[in-house]
Amino acid sequence: MELPGLAFALWMFICLYAPVDGYPSGKVREACTSMIPCHGSSPQLSPEHTITVNGTEFKPGDNIEVHLFGPDFEGFFIQARDAEHLDSPAVGSFVLVDRRLSQLLTCGRTKNSAVSHTSKAKKKYVKVYWIAPGDAPKRVQFLATVVKKYKTFWVKIPGPVVSQPNALSPTSPLYATSEAISASHPISYLSKPFNASGCGSMKFCIRNPSNCDPESASCFFLSFQQEKSTVFIEMSGPSEGYLAFALSHDQWMGGDDAYLCVNENHHVRVSTAYLKGRSPPVLDSENALEDVSWRLVDGVLQCSFRRSIRLPTYKGRFNLDSSYYIFLADGEASEGGRIYKHRRQPLITNGIYNVTGLPQDIGGSRSPRLIKAHGALMFVAWITTVSIGVIVARFFKPVWSHSFLFGKEMWFQVHRMLMLTTVVLTSISFVLPFIYRGGWSKQAGFHPYLGCTVMALTIFQPLMAGFRPSRHAPRRQLFNWFHWSTGTTARILAVVTMFLGMDLPALDLPDPWDTYTMIGFVAWHVGTDLLLEIHSYCLIRKVEVIEDDRVQILQSLTSAEAEGRLFKQVVLTIYVCGNAVFLIAFLAAINQI
Repeated sequence: MELPGLAFALWMFICLYAPVDGYPSGKVREACTSMIPCHGSSPQLSPEHTITVNGTEFKPGDNIEVHLFGPDFEGFFIQARDAEHLDSPAVGSFVLVDRRLSQLLTCGRTKNSAVSHTSKAKKKYVKVYWIAPGDAPKRVQFLATVVKKYKTFWVKIPGPVVSQPNALSPTSPLYATSEAISASHPISYLSKPFNASGCGSMKFCIRNPSNCDPESASCFFLSFQQEKSTVFIEMSGPSEGYLAFALSHDQWMGGDDAYLCVNENHHVRVSTAYLKGRSPPVLDSENALEDVSWRLVDGVLQCSFRRSIRLPTYKGRFNLDSSYYIFLADGEASEGGRIYKHRRQPLITNGIYNVTGLPQDIGGSRSPRLIKAHGALMFVAWITTVSIGVIVARFFKPVWSHSFLFGKEMWFQVHRMLMLTTVVLTSISFVLPFIYRGGWSKQAGFHPYLGCTVMALTIFQPLMAGFRPSRHAPRRQLFNWFHWSTGTTARILAVVTMFLGMDLPALDLPDPWDTYTMIGFVAWHVGTDLLLEIHSYCLIRKVEVIEDDRVQILQSLTSAEAEGRLFKQVVLTIYVCGNAVFLIAFLAAINQI
């Protein structure tokens, strides 16, 4: 395994193991950067514990006395960092006072640069000494993470700032987290999840699935509520990486106004961005958002913020009193907050909407209408019409041999009608993705190549049938073999193509439901085919009557199979009903995405 993969696997093991035992021993080196325990819950808002020092100035080599105290707590983690760059590594080193309560840890390249607990025994007070290094920054701030109980903890509680002599005063306040520094406005934590009250009456809402509850772990939710000259926005969904929405003038990504909530070391960074083509979003250096809050619990990421309806001084920000298509996407993010391309199609509204206009409660689709139509037509053609047409031609010649429709045998007319319907549906469906994409898709894998092959075989079949020799011609048997082999190849490739297409981002039916359902359809068709084959074989054996050591052939093969008329008609009826069930299931799934 490569090193990045090994590191990721180790990190996953730690976070999965931590919820059982936490870090009772205080060995929390994994949290050196974020200072966040892997306890699966959000930090508390208002700290109950305090950090104090015995001085406000220091010189390299000085000892600073550091105290942490407050209500009973089980664990703690103390560091000193550059006060102007709280994302930077820990600076300086510590000396212990009581080794029963505290222990030294090495974060990064600096030995003894952090202090943590030795056990989960309750404590009220901790005292240590910090030694200023020779290359210390001008200002240093002490930070502490305190765990009161497993699910109750505070992260990066801000302590005092100590400065070297003659250091300039900071031009802006110093906050406890990097998020507070990088944002234009303070960030708070949401104390409870969003709800859908007011959707359609007081605020404009987008929900997927329709009418879902944003408190559930499967609901994607986006709401806009106008408040005078501003709009308050809530966004929620199951994601451990990021959630984002964008305002667009069309249904294509590019030239859009985007807003992202990114999980960055178990803290959520909320920012604006501009989408240029299919390139990664360009994050804005200036943040036009206010009243930013977030929540990350049980895999559901929620964030809220406020922005003015018009932002003329911010380039790339759209006015919220106009109509746009609205995109809602989710994806993965690295531990440092770097986002990756979403694996599935974003949720896109079916039309343009003004979020400050009449409140509505709408849904959206993760699949464009043309792609939905492509999938639906292919399912109708290759699950229903072609399958029934093959069964009729293979097993119903003797059953309907004396029935005629428009001057031809009924089985032949039904077969021909179903197969021509398949050709028409496949041809219409075939061109739809090219219309949507405007050309060839390089991101669809083998699906378009196999689709073109199926289309070619589908056209070739009726053309070959037009040159069918007469029933008793010498070449009729050769024609029959080619006709069967071409049709069988087309059907097999069509099923493979549908298997591949169901999981493409533009359609992406629910997985693994789609795979199991398609396997069920294949088993249903093959099972019906085998049943009719066995029935035909048994019928032939039945007419061979053994009497007085003599075999009498009572009927010809054709007339013998005709005796099974009722059985075959019952099987065909059940088979058509079963096919309809599979077809309806797939069409319903397409309608839901």
